[in-house]
Amino acid sequence: MILAVLAGLAAGLWLAVLLAPWRAWSTRERLDAAANAPLEDALPHDLAAVTALVPARDEAAVIARTVAALRAQGAGLRIIVVDDQSSDGSAEIARRAGGAECEVVAGAPLPNGWVGKLWALEQGRRRVRTPLTLLVDADIELRPGLVAALLAHRRAERRQLVSLMAVLQMTSAWERLLIPAYVYFFKLLYPFRLSNSRGRLVAAAAGGCVLVETALLERIGGFGAIRDALIDDCTLARRVKDAGGATWIGLTHSAISLRRARTFRAIWDMVARSAFAQLRFSTLFLLCCAALLVLAFCVPPLGLLARDAWTRWTSLAALAAMMASYIPVLRYYGRSPVWALALPLTGTLYLLMTVDSALRAWRGVRSQWKGRLYRASAM
Repeated sequence: MILAVLAGLAAGLWLAVLLAPWRAWSTRERLDAAANAPLEDALPHDLAAVTALVPARDEAAVIARTVAALRAQGAGLRIIVVDDQSSDGSAEIARRAGGAECEVVAGAPLPNGWVGKLWALEQGRRRVRTPLTLLVDADIELRPGLVAALLAHRRAERRQLVSLMAVLQMTSAWERLLIPAYVYFFKLLYPFRLSNSRGRLVAAAAGGCVLVETALLERIGGFGAIRDALIDDCTLARRVKDAGGATWIGLTHSAISLRRARTFRAIWDMVARSAFAQLRFSTLFLLCCAALLVLAFCVPPLGLLARDAWTRWTSLAALAAMMASYIPVLRYYGRSPVWALALPLTGTLYLLMTVDSALRAWRGVRSQWKGRLYRASAM
């Protein structure tokens, strides 16, 4: 009887995901370079209004490609790379790749209460003199014309912040299983249509590629306003909305992440590093999230084993709705819809990663990245 009730709740949950008017599963919100290249507002001379900020800490393997891709965007774009006390020669590599258009700044030691990336961005922000600031992670390669497309889209949509979710690598078996779901779960947590609305309920951004008005950054207090945020992109979007700005987030094939997470352990650590932060380090939110994920991903497969037909058919409906909601993301990234059959397993693994993230925080570690340990006492 209990399983039958839970199966009915699971089916209702997945039907609600499919039928909700904000369509969190949709990939309609997208922006690529080629589609916008002919627009007059996307001409290269417009890039003189933009300064790209690139925080870099031990990024020797990728920084040259990132900087070279920025240079290829067009004339006038100013580039500032903030070398966050790298030990692998990242600064010199960036300097050679960037030429005269690129300024490399030696980052100061990390102050207490700051996350390393945000401290690097703040040091770079203080040197920006252009109306617009482009935040680009050191491992993100932008296809030619993407910055111009961002400018055109920002003007057409009248937004103060525009961001794009970069394409993550999906070549190993674990990447194919888990990475599309990473984007899928992010979209369920932060529905793009709600975030892109003028309402303030949802605010989301993708930190790898963000175009924002420089004056607005100054008005909200720069990156000091979010200095300890582990989910810095969505926190920035929230501050922009709270300040009266409008934001837009979308998918793209024109921003490519160069960082690999080939192994199961690497992906696990990537998710566990910030999953509990998404829940605001709240035990109550964790319990609610765990219950919801168990209902969504564990109950339907178990329901197929039930003796009564109603539970089996209800569970089958839940599984069908679940997989239908996942297929658009799979297709957007060129993956076979067959991978949707693994979504119950994938969802269960993400649940375990979230629990592990909480366990790490309870042991005193908020996050750990590039040799830096952010302890829970700093919360």
